[in-house]
Amino acid sequence: MPHVVTQACCGDASCVYACPVNCIHPTPDEPGFGTSEMLYIDPSTCVDCGACVSACPVGAIVPGHRLTDEQARFTDVNAAHFDPTGDGAARFPVDPARRLPLAPIDKPHQLAVDAPVSVAIVGSGPSAMYAADELLRQPQISVTVYERLRRPFGLARYGVAPDHLATRSVMRLFDDIAGNPRCDIRLGTTIGRDLTLDDLRARHSAVIWAGGAPTDRRLAIDNASARGVHSATALVGWYNDHPDHDDLDVDLTTASRAVVIGNGNVALDVARILTADPETLADTTISRHALSALRSSSIDEVVVLGRRGPTHAAFTLPELIGLVDHGANVVVDPDELAQVPAVAPADATTRAKLDLLAEVAGRTPRGGRRIRLAFHRSPAAIEVGTDGRATGVVVAHNTVDDSGTITPTGTTETIDAGLVLTSIGYRGVAVPGLPFDDALGVIPHEAGRVVDDGTPVLGMYVTGWIKRGPSGFIGTNKTDSAETVASLLADLEAGLLPDRGGPRRRRMLSRLG
Repeated sequence: MPHVVTQACCGDASCVYACPVNCIHPTPDEPGFGTSEMLYIDPSTCVDCGACVSACPVGAIVPGHRLTDEQARFTDVNAAHFDPTGDGAARFPVDPARRLPLAPIDKPHQLAVDAPVSVAIVGSGPSAMYAADELLRQPQISVTVYERLRRPFGLARYGVAPDHLATRSVMRLFDDIAGNPRCDIRLGTTIGRDLTLDDLRARHSAVIWAGGAPTDRRLAIDNASARGVHSATALVGWYNDHPDHDDLDVDLTTASRAVVIGNGNVALDVARILTADPETLADTTISRHALSALRSSSIDEVVVLGRRGPTHAAFTLPELIGLVDHGANVVVDPDELAQVPAVAPADATTRAKLDLLAEVAGRTPRGGRRIRLAFHRSPAAIEVGTDGRATGVVVAHNTVDDSGTITPTGTTETIDAGLVLTSIGYRGVAVPGLPFDDALGVIPHEAGRVVDDGTPVLGMYVTGWIKRGPSGFIGTNKTDSAETVASLLADLEAGLLPDRGGPRRRRMLSRLG
């Protein structure tokens, strides 16, 4: 029985290169790779060899006969992306000529440089560690990672839900990278406080900025900063023991309902944690203060709001499947699906989302804590009580056309809630000494080279969310970082980088063989 990619897929494509028959798509060189919600195994091509299982850093690939009941739906999810209509048409065509007898393993390019080279990386999240991994393939290069927190790996440690154990296991890969004797991680080091950017540039031949997108997009409505209103990111940090959010004022005892504004994967994560049986979280890495608060929580409903309809929902299909099939009490009002166009979307992923939402809407309601997915509602204001604490969210009802354009209907309602969480995206912040595109919230670059008014800043590079914006998944950073490192190595060989490691002797490499 073919292997199946399941919910935990991080998209780093290690499995693609391990597969001897080219059955895992999209590959990094295919157009859909950067936007795909996960990778998929073609069941008609898979030879069940298991090479992908060993390559996957998060254990997301499972032999078909070993799927749990909660994973069973992913068999159809994988297959639908290769034959979405059932007529034999393939979403990712597989050319038999490309089905190689052995896995396509590329040897690292041999640098035309002999002398030791030192590279600094600012940040230790996924993009930083993937960049370090690429650099350390060259024996001449040593890497120093500067991390302001006392524990490394950024989003992988502090941004992934504590009950997503498979996804969090990517930190084992990062531990292996950090264990390289040519990799030094300096924790508790803030650039701008302990060291300046100029200090790094004086110490190292090149600097890669991998600082991520550390702030949230702000909600521009009345009382958005009232007590009881937090970003979902802050709540995630609170229950993941992020030191920046240890003292977050999270009151779970004075109201029975929470509202999450936005319906991406982070929104579903926080809704699931707030409604889960706390005892199921006790053996995870959840912070002890968060676990204690959840044990005394009075919240019995979390409403997740989306401005548009189900067709344009921001959450991914794998996340929705994980939510629905792992025991969460999810509720969808059948009327919410009435505005869905009668013509089924051509995209297999969107079609599967709608089918699953319709299945949920048709279920008999059950008691207990629940998550209600609500659509066609835009936040208009936060209502507050006499003590200044949030008491509800005023929402405006919308209609949405096929292009996703929102039109208010003129109808409003107030959803009572004592806890309001905003989950409408992330944003990068300017770095002193580096150019910044304030409109996009990124450091401008060309293939990872930092540019200022179109001119490369020699020796400065960027990777991750601060490079491309807050998009993709943990594994997306692998190809992103590979592009940046390729630019750095090309500049190194061209003699464009300053020498910080003693005399450097270039050698001619044989072009033969």
